[in-house]
Amino acid sequence: MKSVVVFCGSSEGDNPAFADQAYELGKTLGQQQTTLVYGGARIGVMGKVAQGTLEADGKVIGVIPDFLKIREVYHTGLTELIVTENMHQRKMIMHELSEGIMMLPGGYGTLEEFFEMLTWGQLGLHQRPIGVLNTNHFYDDLLNMLKKMVDRGFVKQENYDMILVNESIEGLLEQMKNYKPLPLPN
Repeated sequence: MKSVVVFCGSSEGDNPAFADQAYELGKTLGQQQTTLVYGGARIGVMGKVAQGTLEADGKVIGVIPDFLKIREVYHTGLTELIVTENMHQRKMIMHELSEGIMMLPGGYGTLEEFFEMLTWGQLGLHQRPIGVLNTNHFYDDLLNMLKKMVDRGFVKQENYDMILVNESIEGLLEQMKNYKPLPLPN
């Protein structure tokens, strides 16, 4: 993978491990010369993943809608900052610039972005690996809910299995590199 879009929070959460692991992910991406595509903020988990990549001399592309540019305190030291008109355009550009998708701890926006990309994968609109960096088991409850959706007949097991989950950066990146996509739906 030459580029990964990372969806994550503009807050750091209640555990320093969230920001620390985001920074380490960014550092790893920079060292592996994998371009980071993310939401463009300099604060929160978003800011930490960008900082790690930049400090490892990596390439970082921020994509932020104009109305969030001030609110999310955009990062001024990125390789490239793309300002969009709206959230839909933001997600489309992030999608176009990335070869892989990853979710770190975050809130509603993180989930919304992740689930849109997951849905696109389910529908065959892309075949990119989709990873969850499950820092300190942050997403355990969400993953259990998704398993319940499988058990209750709302999600196919093969679509649940598209989600690659790991607590370690190296483990998740390895899973993503070795990902074999589902055949495209007919």
